[in-house]
Amino acid sequence: MPVSIKKYERTYNMTDVYKSLAVKLDELPQGFPETETGVEIKILKKIFTTEDAEVALKLRPYPETVEEIAERFEKSPDKMRDILLSMAEKGQIATYKSRGVRRFFFAPFVVGIYEFQIYRIDKELADLFEEYLPTLMKTLGGHKPAIARVVPVDAEINGKSEIVPHDDIQRMIEDANSFILNDCLCRKEQALAGNPCKHELATCLGFSKEVNAYDDFTMGGKIITKEKALQVLKDAEESGLVHNLFYNTIKGHIGVCNCCPCCCGVIRGVKEFGAEHILARSNYLAKIDGEICTACGICADERCPMDAIEEADGVYSVIEEKCVGCGLCLVTCPVDAIALMERPISEREDPPRNMIEWSIQRAHNRGMELKLK
Repeated sequence: MPVSIKKYERTYNMTDVYKSLAVKLDELPQGFPETETGVEIKILKKIFTTEDAEVALKLRPYPETVEEIAERFEKSPDKMRDILLSMAEKGQIATYKSRGVRRFFFAPFVVGIYEFQIYRIDKELADLFEEYLPTLMKTLGGHKPAIARVVPVDAEINGKSEIVPHDDIQRMIEDANSFILNDCLCRKEQALAGNPCKHELATCLGFSKEVNAYDDFTMGGKIITKEKALQVLKDAEESGLVHNLFYNTIKGHIGVCNCCPCCCGVIRGVKEFGAEHILARSNYLAKIDGEICTACGICADERCPMDAIEEADGVYSVIEEKCVGCGLCLVTCPVDAIALMERPISEREDPPRNMIEWSIQRAHNRGMELKLK
């Protein structure tokens, strides 16, 4: 459904295309906050040419066909398709296929334009993003609903016979028909910043119920089979990577990132910048059975990405307010002393049903007016 967003205007000179683009990005529910240094403008100039920025400004934040966009731009569909595909390949706009038709739309900065730079990022852009990150995190993590959501590992949930679909990444993969594997932007960015990661680079999965969803557009990713996608999930769990689902909704998921605490932007957002609402925890909680635990320390020292397991007098326990319910501590416990339990009903938080509901809630919490038309 078409979405338009109205927000209090910023004091930008709207004759500057990059500042206009920054305003438009900040008018999306995700946000793109202004800084005193103008680093956000430097980022846009790095990614967009003036001509591309002007086209982006005229696109809408909901999917349209080439023909619909071409009519508004007063161009032929063939010419418009070339322009849009070129911009999508440069990660400046979003595209996806629905019912066999490719559609394009104005994308948020995160998750969106910045992640689309995965095969184009260089040290300059990495440094600019790191400079912008503290300010960006205040907006991304300052309002509900969260951008991403933790989904637990493929493990038995104590006291529950069936896990709900939006907490079951295995089921999401099983129900999808197309899969693409991409490098992790966060690890690549950190490597450029001089902080190389020990984990595998290609761990980010895109998936779609659309058949052949990526055949005509991969942006550098590798099309894989369902069996390979499931193996990527298994390998990620064994390696200690958190399944972070995008977006934090019940339906309409576009992919899952398998994230390490040393590089992942959303995990760093929580731990380094106090961005409370950038990552929604799962509705589950790790519990350690003290009678079984041998105090080997693997869970605390090697597995927990949130520093949510502590030791006192040789006894290990979970700090509940820090635990995000990823279940990674279960995978390598040598004596099966750890279990995932459902959180109390009062502590559970189910996500919005879809991106429209997510956008409405997020806009409201940012003090914005969002209208559907």
